[in-house]
Amino acid sequence: MIQKELLHQFDYLFDEFIINNISQYGTIKQFKANDIIMDIGQELKFIPLLIDGNIKILREDDNGNELLIYVLETGDTCAMSLTCCMAKAKSKIRAVADKDSKLIMIPVEKMTEWFHTNESWRNFILQSYQVRFNEMLETIDTLAFMKMDERLYKYLIDTVKLNASKTISKTHQDIAHDLNTSRVVVSRLLKQLENDKKIELSRNKITVLDF
Repeated sequence: MIQKELLHQFDYLFDEFIINNISQYGTIKQFKANDIIMDIGQELKFIPLLIDGNIKILREDDNGNELLIYVLETGDTCAMSLTCCMAKAKSKIRAVADKDSKLIMIPVEKMTEWFHTNESWRNFILQSYQVRFNEMLETIDTLAFMKMDERLYKYLIDTVKLNASKTISKTHQDIAHDLNTSRVVVSRLLKQLENDKKIELSRNKITVLDF
């Protein structure tokens, strides 16, 4: 079962050794939308390898407010969890299933062992670091240089690209939560975007018309 999933998603990335070893040591886990996969302060014993679905990676401030850092897609792993594992530190992020998702959970000790002994795995880990680092820089730039209406529109465009669908099935509160703002602000800005003919609003759905 695991080997079939790996060959479908990762055949071009991993060599035969890694595919066979993940098949041997990995465990498939399935999560429903909004399930917490990994929480802040949790001791990490497994590394997630996403084979289906999307996962939101969130940070939390001292007041319990969350901020979306990036979203993992099929074929991704989480660089922040990798960093914590290699440093033997507890998780500094919260990973939440954005929709029903399936993961292969790989034991931490195997991740470290393969990093030092296998080129295809090492390349995958280093490339994952680079991609996630770039996404975090983009998030910082968005927070520092964009107004809320620009952040909201970028969020909608990114969600369209992520799900390959112009229709976004999220409530205004869901979006406000991801952007760390209020539902009232999101609703007002969405209405403005609708007036500008960039989106179309319906109950718990947003259709992006112009991107």
